[in-house]
Amino acid sequence: MSKLAEAGKADELQDGTMKEISVEGHKLLLARVGGQYYAADNTCPHLRGNLAKGKLEGTIVTCPRHGSQFDLTDGHVVRWLKKTDVSDPKIAGKRIITYNVTLQDGKIMVEI
Repeated sequence: MSKLAEAGKADELQDGTMKEISVEGHKLLLARVGGQYYAADNTCPHLRGNLAKGKLEGTIVTCPRHGSQFDLTDGHVVRWLKKTDVSDPKIAGKRIITYNVTLQDGKIMVEI
């Protein structure tokens, strides 16, 4: 069963930026892109890199350790290490978990 948990205030995160947060014991990456908010696990499934310390380009986050990329809209792998062909089911299964985000009275709420 899921519940909504506050992840911060909407005006605390500039558009095109991301940060690491902790919500209900989960270390999450919180990003704002084009006025939309996204939340995902903050740990890369390869070598546990801190994704919030990586690079954000649109909704694509790049792991700072080995360059794997993930789309924050649904967590799918865009690039695994240096491989751009991510059709291999072993690679596709490395996606990151994403969470639904809503705004309520100026607060960012994440469904955990």
